[in-house]
Amino acid sequence: MWELFKAGGWVMWPILGCAVLAVGIILERFWTLRRGSAIPPSLGQEVRDWAASNRLDPAHLEALKQNSPLGELLAAALEVRHRPREQIKERVEDIGRHIAHELERFLNTLGTIAGVAPLLGLLGTVFGMIRMFLGILKSGVGDASRLAGGIGEALVTTAAGLCVAIPALMFYRYFRGRVAEYVIDMEKQAIALLDTLEGETPKAPTARGRRRS
Repeated sequence: MWELFKAGGWVMWPILGCAVLAVGIILERFWTLRRGSAIPPSLGQEVRDWAASNRLDPAHLEALKQNSPLGELLAAALEVRHRPREQIKERVEDIGRHIAHELERFLNTLGTIAGVAPLLGLLGTVFGMIRMFLGILKSGVGDASRLAGGIGEALVTTAAGLCVAIPALMFYRYFRGRVAEYVIDMEKQAIALLDTLEGETPKAPTARGRRRS
């Protein structure tokens, strides 16, 4: 393995740095974006019960903020619960954008690694081909070791760049999809809370009621 690494030349070092950074981000995002941590399953119903029974005080709201991203969003709605619905929705949307930005932390870096790693591999390929042609100029085509060294450098860096970029791109797409799913779930919970704060919405008239009118 070390011989392959050395055969790739100096470009292997930034590729290795990208690999280490990508692994760190992937592990951190797996831990942070756990569903139970981001959207506790029973929290929405619990908060709606609080709101329905008027068991809301500053201590409850502060604990709710620290609970999870969903808790932070619901606490933002409860803090302005006495305002009109449109103002509450604006507040929820503002806080939701901040929460979504926090959930996407490091994902841009992971996407950048997915784009940069194959370019670094391509750069190593170019340097390897240059090295090969310089070897041909110096010693002709008869020295196979010089040709093999340049070709080896080109192939190793290309393979290393792709080995880093492919998993990075896959996990980047995966985490983006998970964040989008969480944001939609939090929006649903916020809407349910707004309905609870407003009370039961009027029911639509039935078909029989419309015929009588």
